[in-house]
Amino acid sequence: MAFHDVRFPDRIAEGAEGGPEFSTSVIVSSGGHEQRQGNWSAGRGRWNVATGLREDNDLAVLIAFFRARAGRLHAFRFKDWSDYQLDRQVIGTTGGGDATWQILRTYISGPTSVTRTITRPVAGTVRCWVNGAERSLGTGSSQFQVNLATGVITLGSALAGTTGQAIEAACEFDVPARFDTDALPLRLTAFQIGEWSDIPVVEIRE
Repeated sequence: MAFHDVRFPDRIAEGAEGGPEFSTSVIVSSGGHEQRQGNWSAGRGRWNVATGLREDNDLAVLIAFFRARAGRLHAFRFKDWSDYQLDRQVIGTTGGGDATWQILRTYISGPTSVTRTITRPVAGTVRCWVNGAERSLGTGSSQFQVNLATGVITLGSALAGTTGQAIEAACEFDVPARFDTDALPLRLTAFQIGEWSDIPVVEIRE
């Protein structure tokens, strides 16, 4: 298996149904009380991209993309149109010397916050701030670099000896995903027009 650094067709993804899912075991007692156990440390996305097929050409595009990924074998980038932007957020603080920082997205609801690791930022969208000052992308000592395959930001040597300075980031990001089927059972309704009831795509852990 491999990760193919290509994005699932945006036009089809835009019409996909889905979002985050979790795995929870629920045991109900005879009196109706429950015990619940979370099986995953974090949620992951699942979508049905069949709902995004709206134009005649979408069929050919999807079949080509599916064949190139060999069904469930190879992963790819997927744009979740409901959640693809990281607004400016703190991702850490300096501790002295050169540093690398993982891009993170924090979701806050009441007293609870959940952190999500962003591994597939979109080229040309990543921004970084150190102690409130924005840095430019580059290899200089006062610039930053970003790995688009891991979501790790590397800061230059100008930070040597500094501590407690906030590191902030913003970007658009894709989800690493794969098809969750090895077959596309097409139902032809007219010449070159087909329908699928379900084409599942699922987020993978990286």
